Amino acid sequence: MRAFVVREYKGPLQEADVSEPVVGEHEVLVEVRAAGLNVLDEKIRAGEFRQILKYELPLILGNDVAGTVISTGAKVQTFKPGDEVYARPSRIGTLAERIAVAEEDLALKPASVSFEEAASMPLVALTAWQALVERANLQPGQRVLIHAGAGGVGSIAIQLAKHLGATVATTVSAGDADFVRGLGADHVIDYRSQDFEELLDGYDVVLDSLGGENLAKSLRVLRPGGKAIGIVGPPDPAFGRELGANPVMRLAIAALSSSIRRQARRLGVNYEFLFMRSSGDQLRRITALVDQGAVRPVVRRVVGFDETVEALQSMGKEGKTVITRTTETGEAA
Repeated sequence: MRAFVVREYKGPLQEADVSEPVVGEHEVLVEVRAAGLNVLDEKIRAGEFRQILKYELPLILGNDVAGTVISTGAKVQTFKPGDEVYARPSRIGTLAERIAVAEEDLALKPASVSFEEAASMPLVALTAWQALVERANLQPGQRVLIHAGAGGVGSIAIQLAKHLGATVATTVSAGDADFVRGLGADHVIDYRSQDFEELLDGYDVVLDSLGGENLAKSLRVLRPGGKAIGIVGPPDPAFGRELGANPVMRLAIAALSSSIRRQARRLGVNYEFLFMRSSGDQLRRITALVDQGAVRPVVRRVVGFDETVEALQSMGKEGKTVITRTTETGEAA
């Protein structure tokens, strides 16, 4: 089976001939029709998470998939061969011809979109859902700042926040201002010429995908009791507990965010780190929003399977790149 693998951290992504997936009794074998690329793929290749996420090398990259069910494990009840599905598999490896996905990670793909559009969504949509619905409990009338609104997570988060009834501010380059307004953004800030800290105040929630000084400034636009949710770090103590890390690792993880948490306490606000988890149940709710027209996929670029290596190398932070294995006749390549 063809796949694209990393043999060592910081090494190149390479095409390889790998063994067919072994399908467990609670797993579904999926023919990959499209796979989304994410900034996370490059971070994994570069080894940025190797201390906390123990991947076995060589590793097939890829965190998003849309495809067709080939077969199911003996105890799978929800899916059958021929079903069109999508997922962010908990066991990654979507840059391949086929992948075995846990039943609990899968959902039927939205009927109203293509495989390529569906493949652009799982990781970013789950991230937006878990940040705004689970962590923030965003309510109608509240105000949320979404950084990098033209990016993969940001473009979905703006739409979801508007669906939830919130007022949305976002930071983008001037060239993307009309694009994010079209997604529903109420207040658009050009990060190159404007300082969001000087323009915004009293926000309920900030979704930060940049970290560093941007995160520190974000704390200062929150109302007392408001919450900043960071998706690029630094990780907080709760993340260490979720990982089941040993006491020494938990201390090390907590130390990474000690400064930003201290700043948050002084300001009377809260900081939480979010590392998205797979969830077929949440994807089913996202599917409903897509088919209702409340949320639409945002795909900036589609390339063929043979172009996967170049696509990862040239991937930007604005919007989603999707790898397609679907031919003009609609069949998998």
